[in-house]
Amino acid sequence: MAWYAYCIGEKQAFPELARHRKPVPLETVVGVSGNQVFLYPASDLAVIVSEHNPSENLNQKSGIDHARVIADCFQHSTVLPFRFGTVFNDDEANIDKLRGKTEMHLKIFVDDCCAKELIKHLPAEGVGREYLTSLRENAVRQRERQTRARAVSFQMHRLFAPLDEEVSCRLTESGKMVLDIAHLIDRKCVERYQNKFTSTSASMRDCQMQVSGPWPPYHFVQRLTRGNTATSVAPVPVNPTAPVVRIPEPVVHAMA
Repeated sequence: MAWYAYCIGEKQAFPELARHRKPVPLETVVGVSGNQVFLYPASDLAVIVSEHNPSENLNQKSGIDHARVIADCFQHSTVLPFRFGTVFNDDEANIDKLRGKTEMHLKIFVDDCCAKELIKHLPAEGVGREYLTSLRENAVRQRERQTRARAVSFQMHRLFAPLDEEVSCRLTESGKMVLDIAHLIDRKCVERYQNKFTSTSASMRDCQMQVSGPWPPYHFVQRLTRGNTATSVAPVPVNPTAPVVRIPEPVVHAMA
């Protein structure tokens, strides 16, 4: 049985779950494709879902239905929305993986000394030798940026030892690379994390660092639908006009 997921709410906000351990229909609420919406209990949380046929295509109306169900649930409870199109392939998605966890967010600004040089020397469009040479130089610099971004990402992973992480990178118009790093940690370790940030930001003189949190684990809700299979990520160039790109996940190292 596949389930289409809308959001996570507080179990206590839905009295109909008080005496049930199995999914309970959320009366008067209709979901994507006109399917009945259910409250799926998970400890003191409730996952709002509806039955789903994986072969069925989602369209614009599906997006409207998705938003409407979340809005209806928000009238009763604080909710953590799922991204549109999130589907659990079976009943085994374990919401308890996020129990007692919180999200910390790092933003790291790294000087990119080659960005302005690259833009200044890039010729107008053409097919001459100078243009092709500049394209090759551009590709080399993009690889250098990726290498540097991964190195910083690995260093942050080693220092902060998160339970899980999401990392993205972009290049600003001012010539800085910005790494956005979301770390999943135990809630009881927030103070330790903040202390580690203070010492790390003081020692990394070539970077500017910002920290925020603790937050609800927004970035990690989607992990519940991915299973345990590692996903390979193809290299993506980082350039001033590119969208946010994903940095491959580093190998886990234990904190000394």
